[in-house]
Amino acid sequence: MKKTILSGFILLLIGIVTGYSQIVIPLSKKNNPIITGAQRTAQYFPYLKNKQVGLVVNQTSTIGTTHLADTLLSAGIKVKAVFAPEHGFRGDADAGEKVDNTIDKKTGLPIISLYGKHYKPYPEDFNGIDVVIFDIQDVGVRFYTYISTLHYVMEACSENDIELLILDRPNPNGFYVDGPILDPKFKSFVGMHPVPIVHGMTIGEYAKMINGEGWLKDGKQCKLKVITMQNWDHNRAYTLPIKPSPNLPNNQSIYLYPSICFFEGTEISLARGTLFPFQAIGAPELTKYSFSFTPKSIPGMSKNPPQENKTCYGIDLRNYNLSGIVKTKKLNLNWLMEMYKAYPDKEKFFLKTLFFDKLAGTDQLRKQLIAGKTESEIRKSWEPALTQYKEMRKKYLLYN
Repeated sequence: MKKTILSGFILLLIGIVTGYSQIVIPLSKKNNPIITGAQRTAQYFPYLKNKQVGLVVNQTSTIGTTHLADTLLSAGIKVKAVFAPEHGFRGDADAGEKVDNTIDKKTGLPIISLYGKHYKPYPEDFNGIDVVIFDIQDVGVRFYTYISTLHYVMEACSENDIELLILDRPNPNGFYVDGPILDPKFKSFVGMHPVPIVHGMTIGEYAKMINGEGWLKDGKQCKLKVITMQNWDHNRAYTLPIKPSPNLPNNQSIYLYPSICFFEGTEISLARGTLFPFQAIGAPELTKYSFSFTPKSIPGMSKNPPQENKTCYGIDLRNYNLSGIVKTKKLNLNWLMEMYKAYPDKEKFFLKTLFFDKLAGTDQLRKQLIAGKTESEIRKSWEPALTQYKEMRKKYLLYN
């Protein structure tokens, strides 16, 4: 691929898996291959010798094309159990779908689900385990639940005197920080910490922050070891080799996700139940729009999606030029404001569960939309908390 150097940046054209428009992402000067923490086996294989290991992993936990569990077993490392987050060990469970304990057919390893009622490992789950490895690809957004799983695993490790080894991976949304800081009153599994929606940290950095800010129960500290990456920094683009969850299939969806996931708390469909989830928005009532899609149940991707079998009218974002988000380093609030304004029955726009407030981490954004506040007014309300967070974040960065 040809590279052109402009003002100290390398512009890389990244093709979207769907075959739609390409996006231009500014990169740092480094252009050597990114080496993930998992790939740096010489840094942690010796440490695992003669230890019983627990794994917090999913389908993204690979070294090349080989799953981390298979790599460890082939190297003679004793893997005791696998702990699976939302979407399961193989990543084929729908969002919010209950995942049961089971046995992995390939390896025979017991798989303990950390989603549903069992968010946190029980003490008996750690029987015989000396060290836990956390290796999951995140997308850098507060309501993406892998960091909630990280919190509970760290808490369980701290209570059972077990070290946590994190194999760090790039954050594709790690180039910016934006959004309202979570109000503790709205703490839930889709938002556990007082951070903005786009937190701008890798899993390793985020774990250091959880420890450093005393966010674990009773202020406990987790014994933490991070195997860092090589050749990556926060201004470097990263195309995920494996989709992190069923409904984030490509770069387009991953970069749009922080700005449009709010709609999960509304009557607006995010095109779950299509082959382009999180790349379109719409609802049956928005007939003034010419673009349409019809959500259907898709096994392993979207079971009974919102607005199932109903024609939804709205906006096609598959061709949206993502360079706007990259250059401004801000969430795009225009779609949220436009959809609320266009929706005919304002009383029904937000779901009665007020899940919107949990996603936003506050009830202020919902109230601001209802009051017709401008984007600048909304953004002003995020300060000074957002600036304070950015300053606090600096203490934990590993890739300056």
